[in-house]
Amino acid sequence: MSSESQHPATEPESDEPEHNAGAPQGPWCAVPGAEGTRARPDGLAVPGEPAPAEEPAHGDDSAHGEDSGAPGEHGEEGRRYADAAMPITPPTHRVERSIRAKTGAKVVAGIDEVGRGAWAGPVTVCAAVTGLRRPPEGLTDSKLLTVKRRTELAEALHGWVSAHALGHASSEEIDELGMTAALRLAALRALEALPVRPDAVILDGKHDYLGMPWQVRTVIKGDQSCVSVAAASVLAKVRRDALMAELGADHSDFCFADNAGYPSPVHKTALQAFGPTPYHRMSWAFMDALPRWQHLKRTRALPDEETPPAEQMGFF
Repeated sequence: MSSESQHPATEPESDEPEHNAGAPQGPWCAVPGAEGTRARPDGLAVPGEPAPAEEPAHGDDSAHGEDSGAPGEHGEEGRRYADAAMPITPPTHRVERSIRAKTGAKVVAGIDEVGRGAWAGPVTVCAAVTGLRRPPEGLTDSKLLTVKRRTELAEALHGWVSAHALGHASSEEIDELGMTAALRLAALRALEALPVRPDAVILDGKHDYLGMPWQVRTVIKGDQSCVSVAAASVLAKVRRDALMAELGADHSDFCFADNAGYPSPVHKTALQAFGPTPYHRMSWAFMDALPRWQHLKRTRALPDEETPPAEQMGFF
């Protein structure tokens, strides 16, 4: 897995053991696309039972395989979906305008990732260039949207953004490099796939996993406050969800189409019964709870804190 790029014509700016391969999805899988949420009239997600499996909030690195992404098991997850029932302030171009004014940057890309806390599948990063045009109505952090609204927004964004590209780091690369370096690799792949090189980058969260030579501004909850990052959030989430459904076609017991590789109860039960698929992150701590499959656990070759420079990853 590497990168994907799409760039429509720029619009004028305005001032504003054996798996059950091939078997049909069993009744134990949630209805595809439902993700356990109710929908508000504006398309935002409302807490439901069970809560959907989503990526954890940014913070400590998840590469050690803690249950940070497990649905409905942690206070942070519950708070996120409680927040979804509150009025949402639309993202603005404030940060993008500030960067342009202070640095002279003409092309600013927003970057967001998805899949950080999943137990299976790649981590996916989207880089989106939006200019200062008015965004599609309802744009916000993808985690606050229903599947239906998120899919509709992604379709609209494909024709609205000036350019966007996606980069992936596979589960094997995550095992080899650790999550921080894998995030950087995926982000570099996305940036390299853009048709234009950004003068500056806005990263969602507080950690700059990209580093030199990029000019980076980190913004906590940037996927809610910055238009370009919110656009990247939606595009990355929808693409990775579709990719996980494809990867799960031959591993239907895991219901990847429903949980996107996050540790849902169905996913955990399948791991105990069938062991990890080729798409699981074999170096993560969840493998310690699978005594039958301990022989498959991998040791990470590179400690998480050792992030290779870009030139060692084949860039620049």
